[in-house]
Amino acid sequence: MASSRTQQMPHSLNRGNLLSSPSANCGVCGGTHLSGSHWEFMQTMPSDPVDMVSDLVKMGLYKDQQLKVADKLNTYELRKALLLKSAGKGDPKREKLVLALAKQAGGIENAFAAAFGPEAGLFFADTVRTSSATRREFLRNIAIGAAMVTLTNCGKAEEPAARDDAAPVGTSNLEKTDLKIGFIPITCATPIIMSEPLGFYKKYGFNAEVVKMPSWGAVRDSAIAGELDAYHMLAPMPIAMTLGLGSSAFGVKLASVENINGQAITIANKYKDQVKGPADFKGFTIGVPFPYSMHNLLLRYYLATGGLDPDVDVKIRPVPPPDSIAQLIAGDIDAYLMPDPFNQRAVYEDAGFIFKLTKELWPGHPCCAFAASDQWINANPNTFRELNKSIIEAAGYASNPANRPEIAKAISERAFLNQPVEVVEAVLTGKFEDGLGNTLDVPDRIDFDPYPWQSFANWTSSQLVRWDLQGDGKAAQEITDDSYNTIGEEVFLTDLARELAKEVGLNSPSEVYRTENLEFDTFDPANPSSYVKEQIEKNSV
Repeated sequence: MASSRTQQMPHSLNRGNLLSSPSANCGVCGGTHLSGSHWEFMQTMPSDPVDMVSDLVKMGLYKDQQLKVADKLNTYELRKALLLKSAGKGDPKREKLVLALAKQAGGIENAFAAAFGPEAGLFFADTVRTSSATRREFLRNIAIGAAMVTLTNCGKAEEPAARDDAAPVGTSNLEKTDLKIGFIPITCATPIIMSEPLGFYKKYGFNAEVVKMPSWGAVRDSAIAGELDAYHMLAPMPIAMTLGLGSSAFGVKLASVENINGQAITIANKYKDQVKGPADFKGFTIGVPFPYSMHNLLLRYYLATGGLDPDVDVKIRPVPPPDSIAQLIAGDIDAYLMPDPFNQRAVYEDAGFIFKLTKELWPGHPCCAFAASDQWINANPNTFRELNKSIIEAAGYASNPANRPEIAKAISERAFLNQPVEVVEAVLTGKFEDGLGNTLDVPDRIDFDPYPWQSFANWTSSQLVRWDLQGDGKAAQEITDDSYNTIGEEVFLTDLARELAKEVGLNSPSEVYRTENLEFDTFDPANPSSYVKEQIEKNSV
């Protein structure tokens, strides 16, 4: 572990010495390692460049701003090298011509994009990821570049400190303070992610680390295995897991809602001018992030209004959000209903266009949530309460449009979303290009309201019943309205969320149910059975 290696560093390598001791070339290796003993230095330094960079950051040698500048410079140089290798073929004359053409194209970045088209970002990422030599050089150069930035910026002002509006709360009653929280790299996780760099976890006494997960299946499996403390989950997942849908029954609580709205239907560019409504999706293969997701349920709801049977007339398949653009480009899928930033990123890569925002289907619908297992909550009740409070406060901060450019910058970093800032900012501010030549301004394209309405739970359960995703073989008419309420009240911690919101200065409704107005119908949470019956009769699906 990087932390253990850092602890083993000899005294001569402490932060003070690193920053102030004079350096000299080592008589053994000829390098500069700021230590009196080459062998002592080599014994304690990790061999993997990933760990090396991590250790040097933890030791305090590099500041975030220095790494950002070094990363940007290094990315530019690596793209330049890849472009020259691909187009120059090792011929100095060809390389000179390539550089001249790149200048005419507006720079290396534009030339790289022109050379590799929509796949430019994917090609670059794959090259760095799959080539061990390239990746080691890449990370080594980040470390070297950051050191150079450090040396050339001595005496300059530090970055502004992370946001800290109030003194940290008391931590004496917390069962745990070192926490790991899983997340999928999407903007729906904004409150969970931003709470690390912007100091919301720290304010409540936590040394919390957000851990990037590869897929929703991995989130579910990790939760059941007890590998992390808490999770970013799709809003339907706690219901599905508690009921044992798609896995063995495992109790999970939805503590607060991460985001409302924030999704879209994106279609491959080859279908421009061909899709006008739900009926035009017939024969498509469409990606969703997980079977038990609001994405899958809203997609089915939309397709059915066009007379399509989602289980017959189209193919709906799970696609991890980070893989969605690659599959769209490759033609493995024709469209997807995904969380952002992958809808906006498809436009950015010229791979697809945004056909419909999900807020048009159901304004204010929930998407993702902060969740923890019953077992963990029971073992850490005070920690759970304060952790939930930190995330609720972060959601309140994110709900203010004025804060979103700052948040976009914080969560776009490589450790979090690993996306261009302009893509994330377009999502969070709602000022975006749709890929069809339109510039739109939709302030609530995504929004942040942590209150978990019980009517959210009832609508979700109604669609699990409608599409026979509940897995028990019961017909819709066999599920009573009382059953919907029981499930929702067991899984959604609405009263606690209201209480904690009040403690952090946010106002929440006193009601727990409300009528939900969707694009094609209205949902009365008191009569979900009748709603399902009407949907089936109306759409003949």
